[in-house]
Amino acid sequence: METANPDSPEEVRNWLELPADVLSLIFMKLGAIEVLARAQAVCSSWRKFSKAPQLWRRIDMREMWDYFETEYDLERMALHAIDRSDGQLVEFSAEHFATDKVLERIIEKSSPLICLRLVSCYHVSDEELMEVAKKLPLLEELQLSYCSFSKEAIEFIGRMCPHLKSFRLNHQGYRCSHIDSDEEGLDEEAFAIAKSMPELRHLHLFGNMMTNVGLQAIIDGCPHLESLDLRQCFNVDLSGYLGKRCAERIRHLRHPNDSTDDYEFNAEIHNDPSFADDYASGSGGFDDDYDDYTRYHDVNFPDYEDLDFGFFGF
Repeated sequence: METANPDSPEEVRNWLELPADVLSLIFMKLGAIEVLARAQAVCSSWRKFSKAPQLWRRIDMREMWDYFETEYDLERMALHAIDRSDGQLVEFSAEHFATDKVLERIIEKSSPLICLRLVSCYHVSDEELMEVAKKLPLLEELQLSYCSFSKEAIEFIGRMCPHLKSFRLNHQGYRCSHIDSDEEGLDEEAFAIAKSMPELRHLHLFGNMMTNVGLQAIIDGCPHLESLDLRQCFNVDLSGYLGKRCAERIRHLRHPNDSTDDYEFNAEIHNDPSFADDYASGSGGFDDDYDDYTRYHDVNFPDYEDLDFGFFGF
């Protein structure tokens, strides 16, 4: 039997003639940075295809640590990706680099945004986050992990976004046996959620320092909760009536000491006594050591629209 010659023209796959639906799947798997930095430079047809707004309806730019060692201007790339969505953006996720300017661009594009995820985005202000809530009230999912936003901003978001169904407000876990359950400030985030987010179905409060008082407010104020993540919420005690009520009301309940093996971030527990004071004062225990990322904004980069043969040497 004759075997096909892999080197024959008939057996060589022409990657430039892939069907549009296949190419679309490839580009979406690659993600925003890989498309802007590499894929669009393959040929003119791929470049033209990369500008299709439907490719940019969901932009995920999390877990970008590898790119911090390069000269990539992540903020500018995000702005360019948002522009390419042409007002069709429904989901945007960013880690570390997002700024007020990025959220402003989303608002400018009159995006029908339903999902916003911000992880360790210390350069997004309360004011701009509230502006997003005011101008884009269709939000159904919001994640603010390892950020530092005020209780006022959280409550404002809830009031402006009546369709909000899923909210993540994750912090670094803190364990201390000497915290007074009446200490001012520990339950403020919980009260803000309870007052303004009655339609929540899913709530993640990993590492929150609230007490049973705050949890009681949430249970009363969010009657439709189906899942609640309380891992590393060490000021919450579920051994009594409140725990029983949570178990009866909530289908998927994660307890403070439950395993963190499936948690997407570092679950290291913080033991610095000053952390509690910072948390209660609204600073969230975070510092500004991430300012070094701004060096990426001082570099002169070529225009993405003018890139024909690669990006930064690729």
